[in-house]
Parts: sequence; structure tokens; C-alpha cells
Amino acid sequence: MNATADAKPGGAGIALVTGGSVGIGRAIVEQLLAQGQEVISLADRGPGLEHPRVRNIEVDLSDRAATARVAAELAARHEVGTLVHNAGVIRAALLPEVRLEDFDALVNLHLGAALQLVQAFLPSMRARRFGRIVLISSRAALGLASRTSYSATKSGMLGMARTWALELAPEGITVNVVAPGPIRTDMFHDVVPAGSEQELRLAASLPVRRLGEPEDVARAVGFFADARNGFVTGQVLYVCGGASVGTLAL
Repeated sequence: MNATADAKPGGAGIALVTGGSVGIGRAIVEQLLAQGQEVISLADRGPGLEHPRVRNIEVDLSDRAATARVAAELAARHEVGTLVHNAGVIRAALLPEVRLEDFDALVNLHLGAALQLVQAFLPSMRARRFGRIVLISSRAALGLASRTSYSATKSGMLGMARTWALELAPEGITVNVVAPGPIRTDMFHDVVPAGSEQELRLAASLPVRRLGEPEDVARAVGFFADARNGFVTGQVLYVCGGASVGTLAL
């Protein structure tokens, strides 16, 4: 079988990346641009990448009403063929201090927004019999102290992705997950100060003996988003320096 098995009627469409203004999301936008895509970035902070093929939209994806409005507007105007749901926050707390309002916010952002966006763009994907959906989970889905809300919602992505992969595979739509480990971003450094003894200790504890960079994650996303990779679906790729096969202590 040759590459024509994954040929797409009408092309691959536009790529949409959530949380695309900074960190991992920004690197994903750059990766998709390098692969020839036109990109829409949804984010609630940062100016976003300035590029002729990038459109930046400010929205709080933990707000279900705001997410619904933006999703409906974009679905009416654009054929989104690739969706990368990267937007996320941590809200770290040990079990006695976990707040339900934080838990609900992460459910809305990590799971609810993914569902709303996929539902909005699914009719177009189905009509063209092509789609690439990539959810950005976390190595913390396997468990990490102080991450009750984060781990619960990031692991929830794995179940959603497997279910969607089974439902959508006959229509040319793949659904996969990238689960990063310790990646040097502003959000990471909010928890582990840059250049600190803690950061050095963490890097030394990883099998690869270094922390990850946003581009490490972006390249993995690029693989799943590639129009030629229609035979890969329902998979989880840990981009974690080996942390998923051992223990991780921040």
C-alpha cells in the first residue's frame, strides 16, 4: 500500500492549536507551520506568534460558554482538519488542600474544552473523511504527588482519546495523545525554579539526564498530525526522557 491510501479529499484543512501562544503550544504552532499548515491559535495569554499563516484568538477555554462561542464561529468559517488541544494549567495541591473549584476548572479546560472543540469541527472532518486530533496529556497521568486535579484530568484524556479513536477510525479521523514529562517552560518553572538545585536534581534523575524542551513535544505532535500517518490511532506517546518507565519526584 502506498501513500495514496491516506490521500485527503480537499486537503488537510486548517490546524487549530489551543494554548498556542507560549511554551509547548508555541513550539507546536511553529512545527505545524514548518509542515505547511495554516494555524489558528487559541490562548488566554501572550501575544501569540506573528506569522502570515497564523491567526491568534484570545479566549478562556475553561469558560464553557466562551469556548462554545469561539468553536461555533470557527466551525462556520473554517475547515479545521487538525486539532491539537494543548492548553492546560496545573493547580498543584496536596490532597487535604485540593479545592473543588480548581478541580472543576481543570475538568472544563482539559476535558470539556476538548469535547466542545472536537464536536464543533467533527462535521467538517467527517464530510472530508479526514481529521487529526492530538490531545496533550502529561506524564503526571501516571500519578504525581500534589497533582490530584491535574493527574485526574490528564489521565481522563487518555480514555477519551481511545474511545474517540475507535469511533472515528472508519472515517479517516485519527485520535492520539502526547504525554510530556518535565519540559522547560514558564509553567514548569513556576513549580521548579530555573537553575535551582531542584531542577538540576530532577534532570539528573531522568534516564536521559536532561529536561525536555518544547520542541521535543512539538516533533511528536507533528508525527501524529501528519496527513500521511493515518494508520496510527488511539496511541499515547510519552515524551518524558524515560520518566514514564520509572519514578519521578519533583
